Amino acid sequence: MDNKDFKHCGLEVTLTMLSGKWKPIILYHLFGTSEMRFTELWRIIPKVTKKVLLEHLKQLETDGLITREEKHTFPPEVYYKISEKGKALGPVLAALDAWANEHAIAEVNLKKSKGRISR
Repeated sequence: MDNKDFKHCGLEVTLTMLSGKWKPIILYHLFGTSEMRFTELWRIIPKVTKKVLLEHLKQLETDGLITREEKHTFPPEVYYKISEKGKALGPVLAALDAWANEHAIAEVNLKKSKGRISR
């Protein structure tokens, strides 16, 4: 398979949907709840700017991995949740996590220790 064929490969499409520093973290938090407001996500994800969070949420919504629901209240409330398509990624993400814990344990532990130190 050459590079041009890889552009239309299912793996490339999936990795593009998941690429971005904050997308896996956003999905992680949304998997743990039925729905979350934008401000809740922004508060629990350290160091992400509102602009970048909004961009990633829009991309995840465009890709069909999450849904956005606006409640017509004052002020308007916007909720995000995992879509059915996004839920289908659950076993895939769990398998990636299991692989990392088995085969990339040094990198996982390094990330965890850096996270503890910087907080």
